Amino acid sequence: MASYKEAKRYIEEIPRFAGKNRVEDTARLLLRITERSLKGKIIHVAGTNGKGSVCAYLRSILMAGGRSVGMFISPHLETMRERISLDGRMISEKEFTEIFVMVKEKVEDWEKEGHSHPSFFEFLFLMAMVHFSKIQPDYVILETGLGGRLDATNSILNPAVCVITQIGYDHMQYLGDTLTQIAAEKAGIIKENVPVIFADKRVEVTGILTDYARKRKSKTVILRKDHILNVNIKNKTIDFSLHTGYYNYVSLSLNTFALYQVENASLAVLAVQELMDEGISPDMVRKGLWDAFWPGRMEEIRPGVFLDGAHNEDGIEAFLHTAAMDGCVGKRILLFGVVADKCYRKMIQMIEDSGLFAQAAVTVLETDRSASIEELTGVWEQCKGMKCSFHKDAREALEKLFDDKTGEDTAYVVGSLYLIGQVKSLMRRMQDD
Repeated sequence: MASYKEAKRYIEEIPRFAGKNRVEDTARLLLRITERSLKGKIIHVAGTNGKGSVCAYLRSILMAGGRSVGMFISPHLETMRERISLDGRMISEKEFTEIFVMVKEKVEDWEKEGHSHPSFFEFLFLMAMVHFSKIQPDYVILETGLGGRLDATNSILNPAVCVITQIGYDHMQYLGDTLTQIAAEKAGIIKENVPVIFADKRVEVTGILTDYARKRKSKTVILRKDHILNVNIKNKTIDFSLHTGYYNYVSLSLNTFALYQVENASLAVLAVQELMDEGISPDMVRKGLWDAFWPGRMEEIRPGVFLDGAHNEDGIEAFLHTAAMDGCVGKRILLFGVVADKCYRKMIQMIEDSGLFAQAAVTVLETDRSASIEELTGVWEQCKGMKCSFHKDAREALEKLFDDKTGEDTAYVVGSLYLIGQVKSLMRRMQDD
């Protein structure tokens, strides 16, 4: 029997020897591995930004209605066990290890037949589905990885509802150079006669998603700007109303001041409505929205210090919109780190152009995907409106941030989710010291 550490090490090393399987192959392997089919309803979520938040709001609403909810997400922040959860509790080390052993044995048989070893994401997805087939929750929420059409989660053929969140420029080396190409990849999760929920954000994206849904005879539920009314930020919370012509909710409240979460919460509400679960009342929807929490999205880790995983241009735009309304009476300071394959020059330019920040602490990340300190220095040194310091690791940058922050200042840790995860772990260790 493998230990949890051995299981974790094996999975982390998968990218060194595995490729990516076709969705059809993943579906076949899934049939072999799972002992029985899921009885609960599946909610499939794709998009560029906001997927995790929509999943969190969906889970919280369903749990407020007394439903059991399994969830598979990507990426994780601190431990890969976060990717597989039931009712908000991530899988235990013991369960993780037991399922790992089972899946690994089946994969070895699969390879003996000449098939490729599943990728890192595929392997964890298979583990999640084995777990859910054992415990049989009422609902399973599946978040795609990079795209949709070729994603391992798309091996599921019978979701109850599909949700597509905001689509923007990200992972273009895999998904295409234009929004229409990227939208077409995300639209690949739309199934025959399965309702699809998305927001009307960009004309070309709405056109692609609507066309795909029409061809598959799938109902479209489109969230439009005029459906969200009376948005009011107060005391780090948001109140708003949602009116769609069919569903009317007033006095909805979110326990965050991240403005972008209003759209994500609204998509979740519309998705729950399409599930036709008569046991979910409007009061349960309200409670679920208020109780929802998603780490790393305007998460306050100590008074006046917030984490926000704004890891691409659209994410930075949404972050800046919220930061501009934070009521800061001192100065705003920033800790920033990013992976090299993002459009970080544009992201940094947007931060400078906002004029919101007095200084920035810039760091590299604990991953070989990180932008180097030389690359980051070359861009940040051109920012004339901010004082910038450069650091060899996140701990040094975080200590600089805390040293420079006064009581009236607001500090933000922004950029890659790798950075958010590292800072959360650092904060935990600092509190234990």
